[in-house]
Amino acid sequence: MSGPPTKQPTQQPPPVQRLRIRYAKRGRLRFTSHRDISRAFERAVRRSGLPVSYSSGFNPHPRLSYAGAAPTGAASEAEYLEIALAAECDPAQAQAALDAALPPGLDVLDAVPARPGGFADRLEASRWSIRLPGVSPDAARQAVATFLSAESVQVSRMTKRGLRTFDARGAVRELLVHTDGGFEPPCAILGLVVRHGEPSVRPDDVLAGLREVAGLEAAAAPTMCRLAQGPLDPRDGTVGDPLAPDRDTRGR
Repeated sequence: MSGPPTKQPTQQPPPVQRLRIRYAKRGRLRFTSHRDISRAFERAVRRSGLPVSYSSGFNPHPRLSYAGAAPTGAASEAEYLEIALAAECDPAQAQAALDAALPPGLDVLDAVPARPGGFADRLEASRWSIRLPGVSPDAARQAVATFLSAESVQVSRMTKRGLRTFDARGAVRELLVHTDGGFEPPCAILGLVVRHGEPSVRPDDVLAGLREVAGLEAAAAPTMCRLAQGPLDPRDGTVGDPLAPDRDTRGR
């Protein structure tokens, strides 16, 4: 004897619009995990009233996808996500509504309609600022010169796949030293441009490399902020705006 028919999951219609969002992670929220940030955006989407599109299946969830998230503990001015919508929205109004629904420290900076094509491939590199308390600019310059002169700098980091050892030098496109005169004595600030790859080389990996080859060690925890991520210009090492192709309306 057969039982009752199995209830089929609801099939959601495809999205009619996708918005690509740039947001910042500031202040104390730099210590928030990516999972908690994802939950904050899901709550904000509901509170904002945006007509978000949901996935099909027995457990529908809002269609939000993230690209190139900064590690926990690092601030960022260049985080990105894509929101799929069930109805078209004005990007500026969506940006304002979403920003108002998020907690302070998660700030929506831009919103553009997504053009066809993948987005993650545009995120080729990141530009970082790293403040090193207690490190003099001269000491930092000597360590940077030693790091850059090395053919490779092997560092180790625990990953989801276990302990991995990899070259932190090969991914560094630019590493400069600036001076922060707000401290007495002045402390060093590193300007870093790092190419994305596999495994991904993070700012703390570069700091580990500086410690390995030159003994450079900050007196307190360094503060790291991603200033930009996007396409890398091979000629001058600048990091471009990954949303620029979505703003370009030529040929539409």
